[in-house]
Amino acid sequence: MADMDALTAMIGTEAQALGFDVVRVLLFGRDDERTLQIMAERPDTRQLTIDDCAALSRRISERLDALEAEGHDPIEGAYRLEVSSPGIDRPLTRLKDFTDWTGHEARVQFVEPVEGRKQVKAVLAGAEGESVLLDDPKSGRIATPFSNIQSAKLVLTDALISATVPLSTEGADEIVTQEQED
Repeated sequence: MADMDALTAMIGTEAQALGFDVVRVLLFGRDDERTLQIMAERPDTRQLTIDDCAALSRRISERLDALEAEGHDPIEGAYRLEVSSPGIDRPLTRLKDFTDWTGHEARVQFVEPVEGRKQVKAVLAGAEGESVLLDDPKSGRIATPFSNIQSAKLVLTDALISATVPLSTEGADEIVTQEQED
């Protein structure tokens, strides 16, 4: 079994050397069908280009190969390495994500129910200390410890699309813009 804390720390170090922040490290699947998924972003844009993904993938592969050659393979057996940007409807995995994306909708699942509910679809209202603040249309403001968040993901909305302009339109067949109606 992989030591995910040590693996995440190593991946974080390699990502930071390239100027990236790690959003999520996840090892899933079974036997030879496992995938090591790494989501990262540039802190200034919250995105990664294809070239960024390739550079991070090469760097992590080289580091994992070196560890294996030293007899310290952090993941026993076969697995696939997947490096990507978190995408527009990204997972919220760090406390700062709840502040960075304040005002946007998210689907949040709790470890322990909050006000009798295991999941809410709410507007992010930031964080206070170690607590996440959510504005739930059904019950109002919810505050829960970050440690009580099992998973959270932004919901794709027009506001989110407007807030996440792509870094580049290179490779797009056609750019279509809508004009504002008065």
